[in-house]
Amino acid sequence: MFQKYLKQSVFSSQQDFQENYQVIVPEHFNFGYDVVDEWAKISPTKIALKWTNDHGEYKEFSFGDMKKYSDQAASFFLKLGLKKGDMVMAILKRRVEFWFTIVALHKIGVIIIPATHLLTKKDLIYRNNAADIKAIIAVGEEPIIEHINDSMAESPTVEHLISIGPKIPEGWEDFHKGMESAPEFESTPEVTANEDIMLMSFTSGTTGNPKMVTLDYLYPLAHITTAKYWHNLHENSLHLTIADTGWLKAVWGKLYGQWLVGACVFVYDHEKFAPADMLAIIQKHKITSLCAPPTIFRFLIREDLTKYDLSSLEYCTIAGEALNPEVYNQFLKQTGIKLKEGYGQSETTLDILTTPWMEPKPGSMGLPNPHYDVDLLTLDGRSAEVGEQGLIIIRTDKSFPTGLFKGYYRNQQLTEECCQNNIYNTGDVAWRDEDGYYWFVGRADDVIKSSGYRIGPFEVESALMTHPAVVECAITGVPDEIRGQVVKATIILSKEYKDKAGEELIKEIQEHVKSVTAPYKYPRIIEFVEELPKTISGKIRRTEIREKDTVGGS
Repeated sequence: MFQKYLKQSVFSSQQDFQENYQVIVPEHFNFGYDVVDEWAKISPTKIALKWTNDHGEYKEFSFGDMKKYSDQAASFFLKLGLKKGDMVMAILKRRVEFWFTIVALHKIGVIIIPATHLLTKKDLIYRNNAADIKAIIAVGEEPIIEHINDSMAESPTVEHLISIGPKIPEGWEDFHKGMESAPEFESTPEVTANEDIMLMSFTSGTTGNPKMVTLDYLYPLAHITTAKYWHNLHENSLHLTIADTGWLKAVWGKLYGQWLVGACVFVYDHEKFAPADMLAIIQKHKITSLCAPPTIFRFLIREDLTKYDLSSLEYCTIAGEALNPEVYNQFLKQTGIKLKEGYGQSETTLDILTTPWMEPKPGSMGLPNPHYDVDLLTLDGRSAEVGEQGLIIIRTDKSFPTGLFKGYYRNQQLTEECCQNNIYNTGDVAWRDEDGYYWFVGRADDVIKSSGYRIGPFEVESALMTHPAVVECAITGVPDEIRGQVVKATIILSKEYKDKAGEELIKEIQEHVKSVTAPYKYPRIIEFVEELPKTISGKIRRTEIREKDTVGGS
């Protein structure tokens, strides 16, 4: 199906891909009608989604089922009075109702805002008012229900609360009964236009309130690259992306590109991540493609992988944070699979990737996605030379690519700060080598300036991760009168080393870093902690570590 949206879909080499990849933008595109319903018409029994949970339940849904249930949900939402342009927040974890809901809302032009179940009353009040949320659909369990109910007194725009169960609180609509009693749905593809807002995401920024990223109806087409040329999927693939539906990573790996390619999406609905359980699921269901952040792979490689039959795995991809080479090397050693890294943001799709034609370089994000005009820009406005650090940018002077966000909702100032002179500035720093591969350095605000050197947190973190004592770490700069800043490592120790925390281990780790990377980058300060401060999406809040060190010392 995806082929009709590309000028060329089969490529003989990386060069062919770079030179000839081009998305054909239709006059009118709606993922619900043009992908889900189209598959339901041409191959109604083709399995679109396989779902299981940590209680052993199992369900599967064909594209015919997806059309049926999304139509019923769309009719139910219309019956409630929801209309084009309204905002609906969906707090659905990994329940199958997420897929019915998002496709249904696309069909009727209602803007969906995926959200995590970790939101508190305060978080909900902020989001409800910032976006004028009209309805919330959520899993009917505590503490989700409690937090939503508690937020209502200060959320005047919210008119409907909808529960998918198991509990249907007083004053809430029953999603499943609403679907069953809804009148027959009448398809109205013309209700939406390509430039309309389809999806909005609250980014989990590491500073300040989350921003509202707006994405239009052409956004799914930019994920063809994600599924076909990064995940390397085909119509017989069974793809598992480990992500909750509260994050955009879910639509990266559990919806748009996968169904455009015709692959089957696999969902493991679990309350708490357990590496052994995840490996057992891969073995039992014969997963062919896996995508997860480095954190997940770090836990997987600490298991005895010889206990599991992972022979069904054809391809594995990794993103969400920079990949430490040690994770790559260990996974390759134990499975024979080369992890293919990629890089993107909530504001974009996949900007940089490692394709099937490329030999991955452990720790490199890969080469620019030809869908975007990617470059590195120095502080004085030049394209960075080989080996020179620069900001990752996307140029829009020749054309505005599908997949790039429309701006931050109700915040023109923030939009203009990152979108100037036909350039979108990601705010991330990288460098490229002589082969054009991009290497992540860190957020611009996270780069440490010490004694005239610019030190990226990621390269020091990667060095630290090769020491067996380190499970997770964060590198920050601490103010220093002589050097300007010095490097600090905040480290979570492995269970084998927790009782060894002390000066001797600190010196051992420091010497280890000096032996792995340039000695001037070693952490002069090391702090052992039980956990790192993170956003609700799991990103390390280095700014919180810096603030603590600035006001009170470590």
